[in-house]
Parts: sequence; structure tokens; C-alpha cells
Amino acid sequence: MRSSAVISGALAVLLLVLVAAGWTPLLSFDRSVAETLHREALAHPGLTRAHRVLSDWVWDPVTMRALAAATVVLLWWWDERRTALWVAVTTLLALAIQQGVKALVGRERPQWADPVDSARFAAFPSGHAMAATVTCGLLLWVLALRWRPEWRGWGTLATAALVSVLGVGWTRVYLGVHWFSDVLAGWLLGWCCVAVAVLTYRRSERLGAPADPRAGEDGGSRMGDTR
Repeated sequence: MRSSAVISGALAVLLLVLVAAGWTPLLSFDRSVAETLHREALAHPGLTRAHRVLSDWVWDPVTMRALAAATVVLLWWWDERRTALWVAVTTLLALAIQQGVKALVGRERPQWADPVDSARFAAFPSGHAMAATVTCGLLLWVLALRWRPEWRGWGTLATAALVSVLGVGWTRVYLGVHWFSDVLAGWLLGWCCVAVAVLTYRRSERLGAPADPRAGEDGGSRMGDTR
């Protein structure tokens, strides 16, 4: 998990630098992908409407954060308050990072004479892609903490999460409101946030874990009982 956090974070920073510097090969690739998908969106209005439903409702950041909020409430209700706080704080920090990077880079969205959808604010990184990655990643982590070996359906849940993360990124580029590198950055930053959250949670558990009673007894027998 540590290497995953480092790699995703480093790649996100590299991508940010390339976008901010206006690296021509990356910008040309983004433009080529965007133009190809925009032609497809114009040629298939029914499919485009389906993409808008998925992007604007099913996988919208508001929907994702509502799922995260519901998870926090349930965890608090089940008296798992440390986990609840980790989900809440990670979700809020990811949102702050997303908005901060958007303001820092200030990248313009694709502009079309005949747009099929619209979006506000800066393009880099994709808020939809980042929100879906953070929410789905955190939900899978919370489920993994409680999952029992005899339960079935883990593969289905993991597949649904992966489809959501990849699917929302696809819809944003298909609808012409993001460049591909915006979406890639959203995935990388989102996963980095999840990985760091899991790592810090595990570290906090180790630091807060009670000492092994047997070790205390051994120490007491050798050094004397100081109670």
C-alpha cells in the first residue's frame, strides 16, 4: 500500500507539471482523444443521453459524497467512530486537494462549437473521477475491514466499484467536458488519498494497540511488579 501511495502521488505530480508546462505531446494526445470522442457523441445522441445520466446523476460527485456521508453515519451508529472519522476526513481532504489543484493549474476545459454537455470551474483534475475513486476506494476498504470469509459477493462489489471509477472517467471525456489527462489525474490523486488514509489508519491502530499481556507478565517476572 505504501508503494501504491508513493507511485500514484508521484505520477499525479508529474502529470500536473506536464499540464502546467503545456507539454506538447500530452496536449496533442488530449486533443486527439477529445475530438474523436466528440464526433462519436454527436453521431449517437441516444448514447450521449445515457452518458449524461450516468455522469450527472449516477456517478455525480454529489452522489458519491452522499454515499460517503451515509457510510460515516452507519459507522458512527455501529460505534466504529475511528473508522467513521477516517472516512469523513479523507473525503473532505480529497475535496480540498481537488479544489486547490484546480485553482493552482487553472486549466481550461475543451471548447466546442456544438457541445453536448457543459461543466463549470477548472478542468484539472476531474472532480468526478477523483470523487468516484475516493468514495469507491473507501467503501471497499470499510467493507474489507468487516468482511467475513464465508460471505460471498466480494468480486461483484469490487467489479461494481471498478466500473464506476473507470466509467465516470470515460463519460467525462466522451461528453467533451474534460481532457483525458484531467481524468487520469483524478484517478491518481483519488487513489493516493485512499492509500494514505489506509496507511495512516493502520499506523494509528498499531500505535493505539494495547501491549501484549503476556509481555507484561514476562517483564513483571523479570523486573518486578511495579503496580
